[in-house]
Amino acid sequence: MSEALSHAVSLHPYFKIREGNLAAFTALMPAFVEKTATEPGCLYYDFSRNGDMAFCREAYVGAEGVLAHLENVGDLLAKFLELADLARLEVHGSAAEIEKLRAPLADLNPDFYIRETGLLNPLA
Repeated sequence: MSEALSHAVSLHPYFKIREGNLAAFTALMPAFVEKTATEPGCLYYDFSRNGDMAFCREAYVGAEGVLAHLENVGDLLAKFLELADLARLEVHGSAAEIEKLRAPLADLNPDFYIRETGLLNPLA
C-alpha cells in the first residue's frame, strides 16, 4: 500500500432528507463545497443524491484533516441535520488514523473500517 494512501481517511455520510426539505438541503450543498475547498487536507469532496438520500464522498489527509473539516463545516452540518437524518456514517482508514477518530466521532455513531490493502494511481 502506498505511503500516501496509508494516511488517507475517507468519510461516507448518508443523509435521509426529510419530506419537504429537499430543495433547502440541496441548496446548502454548494456552501459545503465552498468551505471545504479552503481546507489543505482535503483530497476530494463531492455530493450525489438518489431521491431523498444524499451521499457525500470525501477524503482527507489523516485524522487531523477529518477533524479540521468537521470544525470548518460544523455550522453547515448543524443546518443539514435540521433537514435530514444522518442515516449512516462510514469512516475508512488505517488502524492508526481510525484510532485517532474513535473518541472525537463517537457522538456520530460511525462504522469504522480498517483499510487492509489498496493502491493509489498517481497517473489517474
